[in-house]
Amino acid sequence: MVFINRQARVDLDNIVIGLLEWEKITLTIQEVLHYVDDITEICYQLDRLAYHQPAKYSSHLEHGTYSYPYKRSKSTTWYLIYDIDPSNTIYVNKIISNYLTIS
Repeated sequence: MVFINRQARVDLDNIVIGLLEWEKITLTIQEVLHYVDDITEICYQLDRLAYHQPAKYSSHLEHGTYSYPYKRSKSTTWYLIYDIDPSNTIYVNKIISNYLTIS
């Protein structure tokens, strides 16, 4: 089972706002919502992974023990930062891009 915590939901909302206000490329509302839906779908598949990669960047470790890199394009990777409790429930705590990741 996967839960998306409050901060991760705020992150998803901020991704929507950021993409809608992005001056480099104009995206429709439908394209932006599809983009965020894709990230959300990946979150809900984390419990099916055979291996959970430990978080390695300091900015990720502040938010969780594990990190899943979702490569959206050749220049953008979204990191889903999460924890797993003893009953194997996953809690997605933060969603951060490679542009904001600090090692």
